[in-house]
This record gives sequence, C-alpha cells and structure tokens, in this order.
Amino acid sequence: MNNSVNLPHRLAFELFKSNVCHKLKALDDIQFLIDTIESEDIITYYNRSWYPECLYLLAMVDYISRENDVPLCEEYNQYRKLKLTDTIYPSSVLTASAVSKDESIKEKALKNAIPEFLRFNIVEGDVRNVV
Repeated sequence: MNNSVNLPHRLAFELFKSNVCHKLKALDDIQFLIDTIESEDIITYYNRSWYPECLYLLAMVDYISRENDVPLCEEYNQYRKLKLTDTIYPSSVLTASAVSKDESIKEKALKNAIPEFLRFNIVEGDVRNVV
C-alpha cells in the first residue's frame, strides 16, 4: 500500500518563490494577505520544518503589510525571531556572480534586498516584477 499519497510535495525553492510572486500579482495586495493568513501556510511550513518557505512567505506578508500600512499579524511573532543559518540568494544572482567571477554582484543584491526578507537571511530585491 502506498502511504505517500498524503505526503506534500516540496517544490524547489526558486519555483516556490515564483509561485508566491505570481499569486501576489494575480491578487491585489490585501486579498493576498487575507488568503495567505487564512491558509495558515506559514504555520504549516514551519511545522513541516520547511523554514525557507515559512520565512519567505512571512517576509512577503510583512512586506506587503508595510507597503499597505496594515498592522503586522501578531500570530506570527514567534516566527519573526527566526533566521536561516545560510543566506539564500536568488539563483540569477548566484549564476551571474559565478559566471563573471564577481562577488560584488552578490554584495549589490544584499545591499538592495527588501528588509523584511533580509531579516530572515533571504536576499530578495523585487517581488512584483514577475513574468
């Protein structure tokens, strides 16, 4: 008997980020906040130990809240104290830095990162420019 039917499938982090950004683009900011908070995905990802997904989604919620002058959802305060051990850069930044052998590309991305993401050690510069 196959018990894996109920196990969730974990996407590659870059694909996960892209899906979140596309959802934000498809919905307006407030509907995105409502949907995300009501889904309890942040808590679910944390409980699965999917910390990058948990913190990315929380960073997005906090960023969109700031952009729209919406108070932060206090339900997530315990997660706001967390930080990933290793910094996560977008694959495009890592690739450009590696190909050109230029570490300043990573430094520039870090300098221009959205604060809500950087707080969790996630370098994210633009969540609205998705195709």
